[in-house]
Amino acid sequence: MNIGIIGLGLIGGSMAIDLRRKGCASRILGVENDPVNASAAEHIGLVDSVVTLEECVGKSDVIIVSVPVGAALKIVPKVLDIMADLYPEGGCGKVLMDVCSTKESLAEAVKYHPMRKNYVASHPMSGTEYSGPWAAIPGLFDGRACIICDFNESSPQAVRTVEKIYDVLNMRVVYMNSSSHDVHTAYVSHFSHVISFALALTVLEKEKDEKHIFDLASGGFSSTVRLAKSNADMWTPIFLQNRENVLHVMDTYTAKLEAFRKAIDESDEEAIRKLIMDANRIRRIIR
Repeated sequence: MNIGIIGLGLIGGSMAIDLRRKGCASRILGVENDPVNASAAEHIGLVDSVVTLEECVGKSDVIIVSVPVGAALKIVPKVLDIMADLYPEGGCGKVLMDVCSTKESLAEAVKYHPMRKNYVASHPMSGTEYSGPWAAIPGLFDGRACIICDFNESSPQAVRTVEKIYDVLNMRVVYMNSSSHDVHTAYVSHFSHVISFALALTVLEKEKDEKHIFDLASGGFSSTVRLAKSNADMWTPIFLQNRENVLHVMDTYTAKLEAFRKAIDESDEEAIRKLIMDANRIRRIIR
């Protein structure tokens, strides 16, 4: 297949690497607004060439949108518009997919588009705290879950094509609707970034007075705060697009944090122990 990738950062670039080396892509075209990222993506061989959006859509069998969700809300409908212009009589076999972390707003943006059947909403649950084409690595998606949303709104052919791509990337596919996706990712992904950002700010505030605090940081701290290195341009629109779900998780977390605070403040050993033991049940899920 000829594959077009819009947004040549960590996810788009890593997909390009594996789709090429595993023989799924005969040619990869890229669209990238940042001239530095565009030059780097060509230089390190992530794409065969960087082209305009219109050329990418016209020459690609599959178009992958891998940009922050705020930008995707404009680009996904625009790509479908280009498809409609190219195939005014219908019969377009091209497939558009995105890899964004929120889905409900995107679903609403294309709900009544005449080319809706050509679009498959997906979210590979993988990544690192780094960004840009230099962050792209092989094997990023191996063994991870990928969510395909609202598959009944897409044509069976389009869904099969996207399933094939994720099979090549060695991912296991989970199906759910956009609303459920946003609730689940608020808990398992988005809120963990909020915690990490908040912890980093807390420690940085203390570090103003305690110059050696980072010398004492252990692996536990590093793994917890690792996500605080994530890109603001990516995460700001995620928090805003999934605002209600993230706020709900924050309220629940605040209640649990207050329970810990109360138990510690009252030196209530039994309450502290019970809270920790209740939390230990996470071992059944995460090993």
